This record gives sequence, C-alpha cells and structure tokens, in this order.
Amino acid sequence: MPHGAADLTTRFQAQHAASRAMVDVPLAWRRERLGRIAHLIETHGPALADAVQADFGVRSPHLTDVADYFVLLAAIGQLQKKLPRWMKPQRVSTPIYLQPARAHIQRQPLGVVGVIGPWNYPLQLTLGPLAAALAAGNRVMIKPSELTPRSSALLADLLHAAFTPDEVTVVQGGADVAHAFASLPFDHLFFTGSTAVGRKVAEAAAQNLTPTTLELGGKSPCILDASCFLPGREGDLASAALKIAHGKLLNAGQTCIAPDYVLLPPGCEAAFEQAFAQAVDRLFPTLGGNADYASIVTDRHHARLHDLLAQAQAQGARVVRLGEGADKSDNKAAASPPHPYPHTHPKKSEAQKNFESIRAHALAHPRQMAPALVFNPPADCRLMTEEIFGPILPVLSCDGPDAAIAHINARPRPLALYWFGSDTAARDRVLARTVSGGVTVNDTLMHIAHENLPFGGVGDSGWGAYHGETGFLRFTQQKPVLVQSRWAMGELFYPPYGPRFQQVMVLLKRWL
Repeated sequence: MPHGAADLTTRFQAQHAASRAMVDVPLAWRRERLGRIAHLIETHGPALADAVQADFGVRSPHLTDVADYFVLLAAIGQLQKKLPRWMKPQRVSTPIYLQPARAHIQRQPLGVVGVIGPWNYPLQLTLGPLAAALAAGNRVMIKPSELTPRSSALLADLLHAAFTPDEVTVVQGGADVAHAFASLPFDHLFFTGSTAVGRKVAEAAAQNLTPTTLELGGKSPCILDASCFLPGREGDLASAALKIAHGKLLNAGQTCIAPDYVLLPPGCEAAFEQAFAQAVDRLFPTLGGNADYASIVTDRHHARLHDLLAQAQAQGARVVRLGEGADKSDNKAAASPPHPYPHTHPKKSEAQKNFESIRAHALAHPRQMAPALVFNPPADCRLMTEEIFGPILPVLSCDGPDAAIAHINARPRPLALYWFGSDTAARDRVLARTVSGGVTVNDTLMHIAHENLPFGGVGDSGWGAYHGETGFLRFTQQKPVLVQSRWAMGELFYPPYGPRFQQVMVLLKRWL
C-alpha cells in the first residue's frame, strides 16, 4: 500500500527520536540486528526468491541465491567479525606543535539512514546497504522499487516482523512516494538506480543538505587487448568470451556493472563473434523457457531494448542475434532507410520486419530476449548514448590501447571497466590513464564480490562507495577528538604578539 507524506514524516520522526535517545549503540545490539537479517534470509529465502521470480516472469531462484543471498551473507559475516575493531576509537599521532595533547577519532552512528532500493537485484541491493547502516548503529528507512511489487511487499512484511518501527521501517509506493522519501531530512540517503533518477534524488536531498551515496550506472567498457587474438592463444579468447557473456547475460543484462560495450582490434570481429556465440550456447543451450535465463523486468523495458536494436540496425549497424530460437535471418548491415526509426515509416524496411519477428518470438517466451551483438553502431545512436540494461552488446573496432583510452576518456566516467589480455604493459597503461568506479582484469563483475574492495561510482556513475569497512564508514560519523594536556603551551600563540611569539614561530617552522 502506498504511503502518504504524513505517514513518512511520522515514521521518520520516530526513528529520529530513537537515534538521538541512543547515540552510543553497543556492539551486541549491532550484531544482534545483523543476525536478524541473516535469519530472515536463511528462513524466508525461498519465499523471497519466488517473489522475485514472479516479479520478473522468469528468474531462477539459483540466480537469486548466488547474486543476492551469497553476497549478502558474506557481507554480514564480515561485518560480524570485524565490527569490534572497526568500532574502536582510532588513535592518531599528534604533531609536535600540539604535543603533549592526545588525539583520536571516535566512530559514531549518523542517526537515520534512508535507503532507496532498485528492482534489478531487489534483495542484495536493498539489504546490503541496510546491513552496513545497522552495523554502523543507525536506524533505517527503506523505499523498495515499485517495479518489483511482490518482492517489495514480502520484504516489507518480513522486515516489519523482524524489527521495531524505530529500528527499520519500509515504505512502498511509486515515483511520488520516492520523491517525498528523498525529501526527508535524513542523516544520510543511499540510492541505487539510474543516473537520470539519481539526479532527481540528489536534487531532493539537497534541500535538506542531506549527504548522499548514489550508486548509479553508466556505460562500462570491456577492452579485449590484441594479445587475446595471438596465434595459438585461442583458449584465451574463448575464456574471455565466456566471462564477457556471463557478465553481460547474468540477469539478462539487467546489472549495473554489466559490460556495456566491447572494444577490440580491427579485423578481430569475426573471431570474437564466433567465440561469443559458442559461449552463449554453453551458458544457455536454449533461451525460450529456460529457467536460468531471466526475463526483462517489464514490457516497457522490453520494448525499449527492441527500439534500441531497431534504431542501431536502421542506421547501418550489423546485428547478430544468438541462441536457439533467435531469428538470425538478417545478420547483415541494414540498408540505410529514409527514416532513422523504421517502425514509424509507412513502408516496412527489413529492419522493421525483423523488429516485428523479434516481438513475435518474445510473445511466445515472456520477455526472454535473445542476446544480440551489434557491430560498430553509430556513436550517436541510443545504443551508444544510453545505458543498455539488457542482453545487447555493441562491439567497436579500436586500434590499440591508446585509442581505447581516448574513447573511454571522451565519455562520462563508467561504473566499471574490464580488461582482457596478457600484455601487462598495455593493461597498466589503461589502468593508469582511465578513471572508473571499479575494475576487474581478465574477468567481469567479480570486483563487486570482494568485500575488502570499496564499491561505487565516479562522476555520472555515482559518488560514494560501500562494502566492507568502506561501507561501515559510509554510515559513520568520524568525530575528531583532541584531549589537551595540562602541560599545554598554547599561550605561546596568544596575543599580544611580539618578539617571543616571532621566536617561537621561527623555531616551530624549522620542525615542519
């Protein structure tokens, strides 16, 4: 049931009062609250996975197990283990001009944290920030996605049964509720979603000077170095193609850090196409009705992806559909039509006919969209300017590491970057001269599973990071404390200034 502004305010005020009444949250309380999340997953995991499956149409419980529960339980386990050390005051050295004073950093809860969760991994990307915020001693309000109504409703029921309203509360509703939620004066607001919505969240939060963490998306490049295509190294290419296919097709491409496009040397397109097609066949021997291959979440998202394909093909890109049941009848560059969107032109082009055949296939298998490679789409087509969030992989010819670097740096900074090859000098050049939220070398996605690595974006792909100690500190006030000594000589710096002051300053400057 959607919640109104008055209800949101009431819930926030209850948590705000509770957070101010107990600023010092004991370790035992924090661990016990984390234990409740772990118990919720272990007890109700199958029911939640069924709800996610129902929201998507097709999404394997095994996918939810590995991509949601495994990551969550690993994070909770690390928090439980490391919390005693992370909570301790951190001693810092004191410069000579302030000695014999002592100093430390006291780590305290921020207060009330808001979490706006996404639809693509509605459990991991909602409960993960919740766990980090609770570990830091905060109260948490959650707004899950309205695009996954069944899992959002069940998650709300389970969390409300496990926590009191002044500990954790869940509000549901659409965009209007999300805006009202983001407008509350939280001590911190954590959002996961698209860059476009992230801008709106940041704008709403700014009215209260609410600090935010924005986990957004973007177009994450995947570079295949020339060393992948050396004679006798076919195994390297096959391995790279399999890992790229897995990263792209996990959750049918509806993953914020999925490879968004591939950069490879000119003349290597055919070899990559063959290797990628074999990888798809290995991962998903069939597509339609395959429980391991997720559906696109809604009809609107599904239609948008087909629009992206149709426009790219209409503008001359070569589209190759893969997997059993996919229509491969026009794996050639489409003739340039008189209109950039053939489905709006009175005369049906080959691209339009193909577009309709794909839609017919989709009706037989609800929103399970066949993977597609798109070779050298125009730079200005939507496929290359929007985050794809589906099983479509553009492939661009790029002549060497410097050209790849220039291509990436000419665009907004990505959430992730992937590099494949054995040439460590070329790898290090790319890593040194590009900036991205995170990197995995010779694989995809795996940096997100490393709890000791911060996870987050940069620029258009977001700001702020979490996971591990970085996540704990994201929701923590690091309060600097200086304890002055009775032997302090601070009076030496007091006015009136004169010769003695000047002598002290000359002496101190020698020690800097």
